[in-house]
Amino acid sequence: MEDIRRPIPENSTRFLHQLRHDMRSRGYAYQTEKTYLHWIRRFILFHGKRHPITLGAEHVDQFLTHLGNTRECSPATQRIALNALVYLYRKHLNIELGTLAFEHAAHKRRLPVVLSHKEVCSIVEQLHGKYRLMIQLLYGSGVRQNELLSLRVKDLDFELSTLTVRSGKGDKDRVTLLPKTLSQPLQEQIEHVAVLHKRDTEDGFGEVFLPYALARKYPGAARELGWQFLFPSSSIGADPRSGVLRRHHLHHTSLRKQLRKARLAAQITKPVRCHTFRHSFATRLLQQGYDLRTIQKLLGHSDVKTTEIYTHVLGKGAMGVISPLDS
Repeated sequence: MEDIRRPIPENSTRFLHQLRHDMRSRGYAYQTEKTYLHWIRRFILFHGKRHPITLGAEHVDQFLTHLGNTRECSPATQRIALNALVYLYRKHLNIELGTLAFEHAAHKRRLPVVLSHKEVCSIVEQLHGKYRLMIQLLYGSGVRQNELLSLRVKDLDFELSTLTVRSGKGDKDRVTLLPKTLSQPLQEQIEHVAVLHKRDTEDGFGEVFLPYALARKYPGAARELGWQFLFPSSSIGADPRSGVLRRHHLHHTSLRKQLRKARLAAQITKPVRCHTFRHSFATRLLQQGYDLRTIQKLLGHSDVKTTEIYTHVLGKGAMGVISPLDS
C-alpha cells in the first residue's frame, strides 16, 4: 500500500513532519510530496545536516550545480530538485531566494525505447492470465503503470469503449481508449474480482481504500463492487493510516517480474519496462496517421512538445531516410 499517505504524528516538531503537513494542507499529490521530501533531504545532507533556514541562495546554487556537474543528473532531474527547493523556501519558509546562478545540467536528448507491434505481440504471447491482460492494456490504452494498477471496476465503460484514468500524473483525470478486443477478458477479470470481493465480505473484510474524503462522503462505497480495484492483490494487508485490513491493488513488482520473464522468453534484446508500452502506443498511433493533439490528450501530456518526441522515432529508418542499399 505504498500509494496511501502515511499518517503524521500529531503536534510533531520534526521539520520533515511539518513539511508533510504543509504540503497536504496545500493539496499536493502524494507522489509530489514524496519527491519533494526526497530532494529536500538530499539538500540538507549535502550541507552537513544544517537547517534550511540557515542556508540561502548560494547554498541552493551549490547543490544544484553539484547535481548537474558532479552527479551528472539530467536537466529534468535538476529541475525537479529546483522545484522542491523553491517550494521549501518560497512557500514553506516564506523566504525569497532571488536570482539563482547555478550551472545548468547539459541537455542530452534521449529517445524513448519503442517496440514494434510484432515485438509487443511476441511478449504478450509469453504472458498468461491477468499479467497478459495488464500488458495489453498498457499497450492498447497508453496508461502509465501506476494508472493501470489504480484502475477500479467503475472506470471501464464497455459501451463507449473508454477507460477513465483518475488522479493521473499531475493529479489530473482523463479519458483514453478501451480496446474492444479486450472486452471479454476484462469482463472475465471483473467476474473474478466480484467472486473475490464476495468471499472477502463473507470473511469480514471487503472494504477497499478510498482516496481523499470519499470514505466520509460515501460511507458505503468502499464495499461496492464498482470501487474495487480491477487488479487486486493476492493477499489482504493493513492500511498504514488506519490499520484496517483491506485488499489493495497488485504490487508493481509482481508485474515487473512477469514482464522481465516474458521479455527474455521472447528473446527481445531491447530494455523493456512497463512505460515502454506507453511509448509504443503513441508511436503506433502516429504510424496510423493520428494527429499529435489527439495523442497528446490520450496520453495526458500538458504540453504538445512532450508528445513531439515520438515523431523522432517514427519513419523509415533514421529521420525517415531510406538506405541506398534498400533502394
